[in-house]
Amino acid sequence: MKNKEEENVKIMIVTDAWQPQVNGVVRTLKTTRRELVNMGYEVDVLSPLEFRTLPCPTYPEIKLSLLAGKAVEKRIREYAPNALHIATEGPLGLAARRYALKNGLLYTTAYHTRFPEYVKARFGIPLSWTYTFLRWFHGPARAVMAPTPKVKADLEANGFKNVVLWSRGVDLEVFAPQGVKRLNTAHPIFLYVGRVAVEKNVEAFLELDLPGSKWVAGDGPALAGLREKFPEVNYLGVLNQQELAEVYASADVFVFPSKTDTFGLVLLEAMACGLPVAAYPVTGPIDVLVDSKAGVMNDDLRTACMEALNVDRATARTHAEKYSWRAATEQFISHLHISYQSEIENAAAEAAV
Repeated sequence: MKNKEEENVKIMIVTDAWQPQVNGVVRTLKTTRRELVNMGYEVDVLSPLEFRTLPCPTYPEIKLSLLAGKAVEKRIREYAPNALHIATEGPLGLAARRYALKNGLLYTTAYHTRFPEYVKARFGIPLSWTYTFLRWFHGPARAVMAPTPKVKADLEANGFKNVVLWSRGVDLEVFAPQGVKRLNTAHPIFLYVGRVAVEKNVEAFLELDLPGSKWVAGDGPALAGLREKFPEVNYLGVLNQQELAEVYASADVFVFPSKTDTFGLVLLEAMACGLPVAAYPVTGPIDVLVDSKAGVMNDDLRTACMEALNVDRATARTHAEKYSWRAATEQFISHLHISYQSEIENAAAEAAV
């Protein structure tokens, strides 16, 4: 419940990741916007949809809004948000950061993905180089929002300041146990859902000697190569949420081979559908599964897969029910720096001098 001075608060979220991309960052931001609007806030998303873009090298589905600095400044100035949140470290995020610092606007940022580890996996760039850039980018922020305690601790160990927790949630009505059996191959069915890219380590799953059958749902730059190397695997491509829920409910084990994710929304989606998880004991699974017995973590992924077959599906669902998007959004709001109209006008007047 907002008090009187919080009425008509305008929040601007600046993001380089937005629809039609399908990934955890986009899903988090879209759902957070929905929750904010339902709570009575006005929300404007500044995204690549407004600008000319170029495909990101090796990630053509990611569109980069280059040379948009002046337009970004104009958008922020005209919208005059009470709270500015810079969600990504791309061209739009950089332009918004520059405008905020030039005009004395306090803002927040978020750390959604293990960008240094991704860059190292794809291009071999040393972790220290990328962390140096990220410390520079996030350094002036009032708060840097991290999805789990482990990620928060890792960022602090790498010299980040003002790191706070912003957890994630799951739509428990869409992702729920159901009788639909969308997958019709031999059981046990082992399933991966997510981007099909080198940093997701999908190949480690597909190489496993497992009984039954394997399925991959998602798209990405590594898909063509994996299709050729593992023709016996079943591939579904990108699915909408209802289709995904049916796929989760049809499988026996959800396999999460990534070692670089900060959270892994798909873990919550799978468990919400009653699907046990098999994963490595790394950031993401450690923070999501904790000691819930809703899945199995093991340095030997095959062992985790086989032991996960014995996990009760009701246990997985019960654990997922602890995660609410409303609670996550309230956490997000608590970290924002909300400036009221007088502060915005004073900042604008000082900038004009």
